[in-house]
Amino acid sequence: SVGAASGPSGVDATVEVEPDTVIYPNCLLAGSTRIGSDCVIGPGTRVVDSTIGQNCEVVNSVVEGSVVGDGVHVGPFSHLRRGALLRNDVHVGNFAEIKNSTVGARSHVGHFSYLGDAVLGERVNVGAGTITCNYDGQRKNPTEIGDDVLLGSDTLLVAPVRVGKRARTGAGAVV
Repeated sequence: SVGAASGPSGVDATVEVEPDTVIYPNCLLAGSTRIGSDCVIGPGTRVVDSTIGQNCEVVNSVVEGSVVGDGVHVGPFSHLRRGALLRNDVHVGNFAEIKNSTVGARSHVGHFSYLGDAVLGERVNVGAGTITCNYDGQRKNPTEIGDDVLLGSDTLLVAPVRVGKRARTGAGAVV
């Protein structure tokens, strides 16, 4: 059964929540949302028109129009915008934002990072403060990051750009 800690939460009638998921106070679950079993949602989380897999934790964050795989941890204070796809066992740190991007299985997105219009392979480590600079003032441009890449803190990826498998950047790199 669904567990709920004490306090108000809003759950639309259109939302599906599987057994043994705990929804903490001050959460809003709305629209076409589905949450798998054994999850912890909140406190203070908003999930709209999204799918969250099993064994996930989403803490004090916003998830909109996104798909989250199994075993994923998000937050606190992160924002998954429309088109975010997180594969299984992904970790998204605090104050991260992901939009219209795929994050491969077992990847880690450091805190204070922004990924827009990007495709990340598996086992990618995105260092704190990494940004995909995807907008050139006229159009959005893609970023591709291969498997087993290590991006140092404060890396700026100026799209369009492709980072190959097993590549590494140092802290403060501009690619």
